[in-house]
Amino acid sequence: MRPGYASINILRPASPAEAGRGNKPMTHETTVCGNSAVPDRPLLCPSAQPDMKGSRVLGVVGGSAEAPLVSYLNEALPVTDELLALAGAVKATEVFRFSAPCEERACRHFDGSRCQLATRIVQILPAVTEALPACLIRPECRWYQQEGKAACQRCPRIVTQIYEPSEEMRRAAAG
Repeated sequence: MRPGYASINILRPASPAEAGRGNKPMTHETTVCGNSAVPDRPLLCPSAQPDMKGSRVLGVVGGSAEAPLVSYLNEALPVTDELLALAGAVKATEVFRFSAPCEERACRHFDGSRCQLATRIVQILPAVTEALPACLIRPECRWYQQEGKAACQRCPRIVTQIYEPSEEMRRAAAG
């Protein structure tokens, strides 16, 4: 673990001991934010760049190089120079996954009404979880609003920086 990660609070299922203290384990029936859109806010892209306006950290990339896995934060964490410095010598997109307001027509994946990246992810990549991962942006997430649970079941495997992507990942990312 890199220095500085300990200060980042990540969503995770409650342990049996925590559940015994009245904390509910997180399951597909326990959602952090509900599942309806927030009408007065723009939809968020769950695969944004840290320099996009309104960018915030969605999660921390873990797992392995062959099978990365995002652990989601349980509180909003805006992008700052200090936060980006926690990545050290590697790119921030290798360590963190970011969300930001969807740029719609400014994005190569947006076809005028839908995010084609979300569509390809659901069509091409296998699900990595049956349950909906705990996620702070679900009510405002373009992928969830467009593709529903199927997008969430693949979302933990999506990372911005992959040096040796699988053929499936290449096809899903092509735009």
